[in-house]
Amino acid sequence: MQINDSETLAELTAAFETYERALVSNAVETLNGFFWESEFVLRYGVAEQLYGIAAIRAFRSARATGDLSRSLLRTIVTTFGRDFGTANAEYRRHASGALGRVSQAWVRMPEGWRIVAAHVSAPMTTD
Repeated sequence: MQINDSETLAELTAAFETYERALVSNAVETLNGFFWESEFVLRYGVAEQLYGIAAIRAFRSARATGDLSRSLLRTIVTTFGRDFGTANAEYRRHASGALGRVSQAWVRMPEGWRIVAAHVSAPMTTD
């Protein structure tokens, strides 16, 4: 299996970057379109567990939009063969300064790259 084939890596990186732009601009339909259209897709968030595309769509439609702008601190995209990859990033929200992490599993479907599983978390901090 080839890891990080340059063409596949460029495609998945572009998909991740487009998703990120849609996320910070709250382009709900674009965001929904990046997820696998399936009851098996899942997204674990900081405060929610979403199973299936219907739950993800409902979350996107209702989520708060006050602190979406963020900077990616570190991003690692890795492809495995031509049809599977992962994207992982650490970020800092601009308004609140909150730190977070996102991990996504992507699969190339007939309609293009789609997220099949995602996990968003806030790192634990100690004072």
